[in-house]
Amino acid sequence: MGTHIARLVRTPNPSLLLVLLSLLQLAFVSFGNTDIENLLTFKDSLSSPSSLRNWNASITPCNGDIANWIGVLCLKNKIWGLQLESMGLGGLVNIEILDAMPTLRIISLMNNNFEGKIPEIKKLGELKALYLSNNRFTGDIPDNAFEGMRSLKNLFLANNAFTGKIPSSLATLPRLLVLKMEGNQFVGRIPDFKQNVKVVNFANNELEGPIPASLSNMSASMFSGNKNLCGPPLEKCSLISPPPIQSAVPSASPQPPPIYKKTISALQITLIVISILLLLAIIATVIFVLSKRKQNPGLLNAADHDSSMLPSNSNDQEKKVSDSGGMMKRSDYGKLIFLKGEIDRFDLHDLLRASAEVLGSGNLGASYKAVIMNGEALVVKRYKQMNNVGREEFHEHMRRLGRLDHENLLPVEAYYYRKEEKLLVCNFMEDGSLASHLHGNHSVDKPSLDWRSRLKIIKGVGRGLTYLYNELPSLVVPHGHLKSSNVLLNDNFEPFLCDYALRPVINQEQAHMYMTAYRSPEHAINGRISRKTDVWCLGILILEILTGKIPENYLTSSYDSNTNLATLVNEMVKDKRTSEIFDVEMRGTKNSKGEMICLLKIGLSCCEDDPDTRPELKEVVQEIEEMKDRDKHELSSTIGEVNAIMSSRNARDEAFSSFNR
Repeated sequence: MGTHIARLVRTPNPSLLLVLLSLLQLAFVSFGNTDIENLLTFKDSLSSPSSLRNWNASITPCNGDIANWIGVLCLKNKIWGLQLESMGLGGLVNIEILDAMPTLRIISLMNNNFEGKIPEIKKLGELKALYLSNNRFTGDIPDNAFEGMRSLKNLFLANNAFTGKIPSSLATLPRLLVLKMEGNQFVGRIPDFKQNVKVVNFANNELEGPIPASLSNMSASMFSGNKNLCGPPLEKCSLISPPPIQSAVPSASPQPPPIYKKTISALQITLIVISILLLLAIIATVIFVLSKRKQNPGLLNAADHDSSMLPSNSNDQEKKVSDSGGMMKRSDYGKLIFLKGEIDRFDLHDLLRASAEVLGSGNLGASYKAVIMNGEALVVKRYKQMNNVGREEFHEHMRRLGRLDHENLLPVEAYYYRKEEKLLVCNFMEDGSLASHLHGNHSVDKPSLDWRSRLKIIKGVGRGLTYLYNELPSLVVPHGHLKSSNVLLNDNFEPFLCDYALRPVINQEQAHMYMTAYRSPEHAINGRISRKTDVWCLGILILEILTGKIPENYLTSSYDSNTNLATLVNEMVKDKRTSEIFDVEMRGTKNSKGEMICLLKIGLSCCEDDPDTRPELKEVVQEIEEMKDRDKHELSSTIGEVNAIMSSRNARDEAFSSFNR
């Protein structure tokens, strides 16, 4: 049979060649359709998949590096990731379907309602990142659940209902960098992680025994909430011998293993008793407030998953009459400190009883929208990992932020200080974030941003960033967390920067894990950030605005030159696919190609791996402000400049790629 086919192929038969070519084309089309069919099958397996309404067979999921389907991440026309976060999805995760997609490298299903046992993840042997936090997964995880996943770098399983022991197969993963397992019901001991894990979090489980020496340099907060864990960075372990087994006949049976306990002093016992009494006082206060405010659920219920949303200490003992007629101590609610001189505008009492809704639970803290009695809408941001400085230093830094005044900064109106948590209060922006406009579902009523609006936004971002650099010269990164979700818009598409200048007060470990400044190439290579790190973040934001693509550094905890957005754009320029770079949903581009190419060049120059070769921020902003539409001759020249930028990066890119392997 094989000889017969070979003879036919060697025969110069045009008709046969045409048939073979047709068959090859059919095979190619079928391969492309396989991913579509797999994703549609995956969608059908979910409960409440309405958020995926633009997943349909009439549109291909990927157009080069641009995704046409919401939640799909594309690379070179292949599906390399699924980012299906906070979409109300539920049901079981059908891993058999995803296993049929060989190019899949990132899966994020965080903040949904998935349930059941953990899927057989090890079938996805090439997966680099898996994010399953904040769902309803239950049950034990098999000890070999992650066996053979040699590429896995990030694993987030936090805030589910997993039980049993931590799988020992996790300790065998050679590339594991970040592991988050807090907020479950894991028992037993923590495995000894010999690999170079950067961040772990086992807080709020039921773990016991000594913490492995390989993890002893982590923050104590990463192990809190496990009453029988001990050893550095927690209290030292004391060995308690079990009572001898009583028997009249000598037995060769092994004795029970030693029991490790934390050494608890009388002072600690006293503090525990005081804490219990304070907790009872807080519970009594909550019950009283809820009984008086049944008709208005307010911010208390918006945060009912964490009762510490209710502050409990203040030195102000002034009494106040509530709307319901009862007497309340203002000290029951704490004290807001205003930064703009509007002390009588509202107080913490108003916020706690306000009509409220949860806006989101970001990596650094949760956000709530609170509508107070006069109808004013505010955003309350709650931070638990903001203890990098002492009380007085924190107050001074907040006063410093309060003095900032610029049309492109969202001002911090007020704040609340408690050692365990901080609240920052800002005005609510009705039009949401730049990220929601770039990556949300678009319709006739809510179209995608046009070119003029995008250019207006990036100019405003540049002005706000320049102001921060001028007013905060002592900060290494005056913003530190610049990304599209931290750029808010009003109804005229004027941008307002938020979450700026918080690096000095955020705990170092959380800053390194989550802030965009620490996902830059200089931090990945040299372990340092610089005054030009915000410039790199601005460059990534420019490319995001131009391409409509979600940058990889928003999804991972470290820089990866292979999937970095600037690298992908450079490859498209090198392949002379410049026209494919720009967001297909961007309107109003007909006579603006010159400006678009010019901004592309500026964005790429900001994304140089070497900070020394990046332009200064003032040069970048000046170039953007002076941009004019260019004629066809200038356009070809600018494309040449873009190619020159790309070629100058090749040597460094190659070296850095080997660093990340």
